[in-house]
Amino acid sequence: MATPDFILELRKSIGHAPLWLIGVTAVVVRGDEALLVRRADNGNWSNVAGVVDPGEEPADAAAREILEESGIIAEVETLVGVFAHEPLQYANGDQAQYLDVLFRCRWVSGDPHPADGENTAAAWWPLDALPPLPGTHDERLWLAVAQSGPALFRRRDTPADTQA
Repeated sequence: MATPDFILELRKSIGHAPLWLIGVTAVVVRGDEALLVRRADNGNWSNVAGVVDPGEEPADAAAREILEESGIIAEVETLVGVFAHEPLQYANGDQAQYLDVLFRCRWVSGDPHPADGENTAAAWWPLDALPPLPGTHDERLWLAVAQSGPALFRRRDTPADTQA
């Protein structure tokens, strides 16, 4: 994932210190298929994901990331959930933690292709024949596909089987 300019500017002031960022994950569904992109940096297939720009609405960021990464026009259908990811450290020493806003999106038009250089491929995958997905991408995809009802919110003090 290319680092947005606003983060590069912040890093000039804060160095590698922890940075709290808002991210979006967009699960794009077309019938019984899901859109996945193959990342150029590590070769993993994943959902479309990216950082929300300052002042940008998260749903707009999801639609933008889908178009930028895959050339697909999609409509954001529903908020699936909001989740805090564990802190991480990149190879260059930068530390970050993401608040991820997960959306289910509906394909409108376009054929998937690696549109911005962040990915080497973009393709529709049958839901019953998905490739291995890294980290929580598998969980996020299935949460989005199964979503009905209110958005999900994790709470550290509530057992997982009672969260909604």
